[in-house]
Amino acid sequence: MQTKVYNLEGTEVGKLTLDDGVFKLPYNEALIHQAVVTFLANQRQGTKSTLTRAEVAGGGKKPWRQKGTGRARQGSIRSPQWIHGGVVFAPKPRDYEKKMTKQMKKGAFLSALSAMASEGCITVVETLDVEPKTKFAAKVLEALKLNRRVTVVTDGVNENALRAFSNLPDVNVTTANLLNTYELVVSDHLLISKDAIKKLEEVNK
Repeated sequence: MQTKVYNLEGTEVGKLTLDDGVFKLPYNEALIHQAVVTFLANQRQGTKSTLTRAEVAGGGKKPWRQKGTGRARQGSIRSPQWIHGGVVFAPKPRDYEKKMTKQMKKGAFLSALSAMASEGCITVVETLDVEPKTKFAAKVLEALKLNRRVTVVTDGVNENALRAFSNLPDVNVTTANLLNTYELVVSDHLLISKDAIKKLEEVNK
């Protein structure tokens, strides 16, 4: 598979051959779905906690006698129907962690990456050595006609690219070794440097 290479002005400057073992694999929707669900579940802290009626302070005494008052019978002012009472089925801290094997994670990632490549949603540029200015980054995206959700992929930590693109709406900046299936699924386009392509191929062979 071949793809065009552009400069930051949006002009085609060459072509790049992509590794079929990374960018031309069959689409596996079920595996991608599992990877996304696992990723989102593992982002949850699981620290939500409220008190049940047994844990709320007070309410040890019956508020009034059982009969003869004309009011509904009550056993405690900390019952759930009372203001300041306990919560029914109160949420408690829990672990939402899900697991996938390394092979399954890799398979889902390469499947999603191949789908983007086949749909022409990967734009390769010679370099992402940009000025650390949001205005410059906006001009780059406009020149390359990328106006929707974009993930910018660099070969390593690139402070200039991070500063330039991070303030733009719907633009995410990451590195080739940290790019994951979820970021691919929620992106309409990948803007990636030639060096980052090589790194992706090295890591996923």
